[in-house]
Amino acid sequence: MALDPADQHLRHVEKDILIPKIMREKAKERCSEQVQDFTKCCKNSGVLMVVKCRKENSALKECLTAYYNDPAFNEECKMEYLKEREEFRKTGIPAKKRLQKVPTSM
Repeated sequence: MALDPADQHLRHVEKDILIPKIMREKAKERCSEQVQDFTKCCKNSGVLMVVKCRKENSALKECLTAYYNDPAFNEECKMEYLKEREEFRKTGIPAKKRLQKVPTSM
């Protein structure tokens, strides 16, 4: 049975795992300043990072949570996933492979 590329139905694994994964990746990109601050603090603090980096950790959590709780952001990530899935169903080529540059011949 061939799957309709334009089908919008989501399986549980897509809703619960794959789309949240896209959300995490995009949120980290959008919170890159907080990610950098927290990473830098951890590198400079060693074993004391739990105590020393509370402020940076809180700022990072706050930024990420704002995206996770935003219905528009969720919808944006869901549409991105559906677009990738539709393209995969049409071509049979995963997005990662499509995004890689095709080697040019000599």
